[in-house]
Amino acid sequence: MDMIQVNQEKCIRCSLCVNVCPTKFITMGDQGPEATGENCIACGHCVAVCPWAALDNMKAPLAQQLSLEKVPILDADTAARFLRARRSIRCYKQEVVPREKILQLLDIARLAPTGGNTQGVSYQVIDKADTLRKITSLVIDWMEEQVQTGSPWGPYYAQPIDNYRKTGEDVILRDAPCLVVAISARNFLPRGRDNSHFSLAYAELYAPAIELGSCWAGFFEMCASSGYQPLISLLGLKEEMAVTGALMVGYPQFTYRRLVDRNPLKVTWQ
Repeated sequence: MDMIQVNQEKCIRCSLCVNVCPTKFITMGDQGPEATGENCIACGHCVAVCPWAALDNMKAPLAQQLSLEKVPILDADTAARFLRARRSIRCYKQEVVPREKILQLLDIARLAPTGGNTQGVSYQVIDKADTLRKITSLVIDWMEEQVQTGSPWGPYYAQPIDNYRKTGEDVILRDAPCLVVAISARNFLPRGRDNSHFSLAYAELYAPAIELGSCWAGFFEMCASSGYQPLISLLGLKEEMAVTGALMVGYPQFTYRRLVDRNPLKVTWQ
C-alpha cells in the first residue's frame, strides 16, 4: 500500500501539501500529490494543511488529526498572560498525584516540537517517597564531591549542601511527590537533550490546567548528566541511555496573585 493516499474526488491539485512538505517527500504528479522523495519525517503537515481532507499519510493518519475548528486560538493578551503566569513551584502539598494525571501531563509533553520530528524521548516517573529521598541524598553527596574536587560549581553548591546537612530540608527535589525524568539514547545526544527540554517545557505549561505545578530539577539533572554511578544505579538506567531532563511535579502549596517581570528585552537587528 502506498504511504500517501489521495481522494481524487476531493483533491483540487492546489499543491498546498507539496509546498509545506519539509523534505520534499511529496510532489505533484499527473494524478495529483504523490510520494516520490526518500524521507518522510511523519510531521503530518501534508495532512493537516489540506482544506478538503483529501490526503492521508500512513505515518500521520488523517483519522488521528484533530480539526482546528474545535480548538480555540487564544487572543494575544490571553496568550501572553497564560505564558507569563507559569511559575516554578518549589512548595508542594504533601498529596499523592494520581498516576492518571501524570500520564495526562506526559501525553501533552510528547506532542512538543522536536528537531526533524525525531522525538526519541521516554520518561521515567518516580513517585515513591523513599526513592525520592534517596535521590536527594545522593545528589547532595555528589555536590559535596564537586566542592572537594574544586569544581567551578562548588561555591554554588555550598549553601544548599549546608542547608541540607543542618536542617534536613530537601533542597534538591523540594519534597515534591513526583519526579519526571526524561531519557534519551546516548547516541542521540545532544538532540535528545534538546527534544527532552522542549517536551518538559510543554509539560510545565500544561500542568496548571490540571491543577499541577512543576519546577525544573536542575541539581538532579546536573548530577545525572555527570554519570554519577550511585544515582544511575538507583535509576536502573541502561548503559546506552542518558538522563536528558527532569521536572518536579505536584500540587502547588500556594497561589500566586501577580505576574512577575523579567529583565528588559534585548534585541539586535541586522
